[in-house]
Amino acid sequence: MTLDTTKHAAETPDVELPWAELGLKEDEYLRVREVLGRRPTGAELAMYSVMWSEHCSYKSSKVHLRQFGEKAPASDALLVGIGENAGVVDIGQGYAVTFKVESHNHPSYVEPYQGAATGVGGIVRDIIAMGARPVAVVDPLRMGAADHPDTKRVLPGVVAGIGGYGNCLGLPNIGGELVFDACYQGNPLVNAGAIGVMRHEDIHLAKASGTGNKVILYGARTGGDGIGGASILASETFDDAKPSKRPAVQVGDPFQEKLLIECTLEAFAEKLVVGIQDLGAAGLSCATSELASNGSGGMRVELDDVPLRDSTLSPEEILMSESQERMCAVVEPAKVERFLAICEKWDVIATVIGEVTDGDRLEIFWHGEKIVDVDPRTVAHDGPVYERPYARPAWQDALQADDAGKLPRPATSDELREQVLKLVASPNQASKAWVTDQYDRIVQGNTVLAQPEDSGMVRVSEDTGLGVAIATDGNGRFAKLDPYAGAQLALAESYRNVAAAGAKPLAVSDCLNFGSPEDPAVMWQFAEAVRGLADGCQQLGTPVTGGNVSLYNQTGDAAIHPTPVVAVLGVIDDVNRRTPIAFATEGQLVYLLGETREEFGGSAWSQVIHDHLGGLPPKVDLERERLLAEILVSGSRDGMIDAAHDLSDGGLVQALTESCLRGGKGARIVLPEGVSESGTVVGDAFVALFSESAGRAVVAVPRSEELRFTDMCGARGLPAARIGVVDGDALEVQGQFSIPLTELRQAHEATIPALLA
Repeated sequence: MTLDTTKHAAETPDVELPWAELGLKEDEYLRVREVLGRRPTGAELAMYSVMWSEHCSYKSSKVHLRQFGEKAPASDALLVGIGENAGVVDIGQGYAVTFKVESHNHPSYVEPYQGAATGVGGIVRDIIAMGARPVAVVDPLRMGAADHPDTKRVLPGVVAGIGGYGNCLGLPNIGGELVFDACYQGNPLVNAGAIGVMRHEDIHLAKASGTGNKVILYGARTGGDGIGGASILASETFDDAKPSKRPAVQVGDPFQEKLLIECTLEAFAEKLVVGIQDLGAAGLSCATSELASNGSGGMRVELDDVPLRDSTLSPEEILMSESQERMCAVVEPAKVERFLAICEKWDVIATVIGEVTDGDRLEIFWHGEKIVDVDPRTVAHDGPVYERPYARPAWQDALQADDAGKLPRPATSDELREQVLKLVASPNQASKAWVTDQYDRIVQGNTVLAQPEDSGMVRVSEDTGLGVAIATDGNGRFAKLDPYAGAQLALAESYRNVAAAGAKPLAVSDCLNFGSPEDPAVMWQFAEAVRGLADGCQQLGTPVTGGNVSLYNQTGDAAIHPTPVVAVLGVIDDVNRRTPIAFATEGQLVYLLGETREEFGGSAWSQVIHDHLGGLPPKVDLERERLLAEILVSGSRDGMIDAAHDLSDGGLVQALTESCLRGGKGARIVLPEGVSESGTVVGDAFVALFSESAGRAVVAVPRSEELRFTDMCGARGLPAARIGVVDGDALEVQGQFSIPLTELRQAHEATIPALLA
């Protein structure tokens, strides 16, 4: 006889349940009761609490994120958009690429190694769930002050976790960033991205369809690690006085995940899977409710059949556990035996835990009792939607009025030289080799560009050379000054970085990192950033395919800078025509593309030399960005450019430094004089070297291609100024200073190792 706990719940409405301890607000708990028409069972409460958390339900951000759909540009390349585990784009020749960026911020502060490692594991499973083979990962990171003692705890652990997990999976880490700022103290941002490749016909979706089809849980056993981990941990402001908000961080096993990848891909190849969902945040609660709600029927699950690492787990804990390396597949009955055989071959535990029903309910049983009876859509999709109040903060005008143009500038050539060295040695501009050397960047043999290049690039087809490039960028300082422009500058920089490598930008994923949505100032920052990104993507023709929102990134009242991280994916017909950043051949002509203005608000120079944040960020001209990208891609394709590097943090002098050091060749630079198109004088050496005007790049052009290249720029209306030549063993700015590459390299490469020694 089956006992019905849900019926008992209806008969005992006054039983007290720990809804507050599980992260629900009182009105949310009352809404759960309204949806069910009774009080929830303990298991149902567990499911609603994790699925209605900020991390899983996007309850504070949905009303703004709709713009990505409403303003989405027409795109022939988009195959799967927002709403699935990851977006999918067509890159030609029958190939499709899926990519996504997500956050694992709070878990990585609590336990840096496992927090970062399981962030990589989670994003990789999203890629697998779409039917793709993962081919690369990226890791945009934001840490607290470089010299803060806690940074020495968090950063090495995070880097070791990313490297340890990704290296064991055999996935090259081809891109990312590392930014230090005191605003991230106590709230580091550990964003992780992944790329996967498949044929068009191999795309899989998260849905449970077909009455009688079996639901199979496979992968690692379910344990007590990460119960409510990411789902609750990322949905509340950090507060050391609230240990209840610090659940155990998930523990990863990359070798188990590698087996899971191969097992899943073999099942896909044999057409055994009807629908599939990875188990990440909210664990089995998420997988069952999303599969059922996206399908055409209901689902019945026997929780007793879930393989456990800990036999003492309660059903609520099993439903909330975020143990890693697990997936759920929906398989036709006739194919179950073969599916299980493939799992056994790969030493992957697999168990039938339920089946698709002809109803519209998600029913879960435990020890013969029905403990869950819900409409799965109310769990997975119909959570609360908040139109949080937002308002431009009172301090915004004063911040923007505090113009960086007032800051003292170098008065002599010696001071200019000194500030160049100080800039390139500063933690944010210094070499990140200490980090990237811990990652395997060339495993699988298809990496053609990786850090410190402008974007990472991998070969997709050996026969044709077809490849994809990805860049991730974001500048929290710019977004603090103007979140609308800051989001567009992040998009523009990522777009520019992909084009600089020779790839055509196609699509966008994002990871939007902000403080508490309950603060109207933070919510205004979020709303403006989303509006800016949606408008920018519409103008550039690059649809947002998916992404992640990470809120509550603050301790007490101190929020991080608004940090929208934007990933742009691009395609290149032949990776042999890629463009590196390195000045590698003496005699190459150095050209500066774009206009330079006096723009120092939020700049690296203002931060490094004066510890100042104020004014307005650089102006955004997305049509100029589009034109610049077209020139860079065409120049790469037609052999007119040997090297290209975008200008962003640190301006021209930072780009020149990195290109010289990357290729081991010096450059003699004669700074342009005169007036730009807009009438702004650009002859001043300081402005030319340190300005962070957007829409610019520096390129190395073979002498034989100079006329063809300048004719192309002139015909298209892109300013192109010849500023020097690749030559010698120093970076020389004529009439100002000369810095030997040995001295430049020492300044650039010694900082991070010294800080973390």
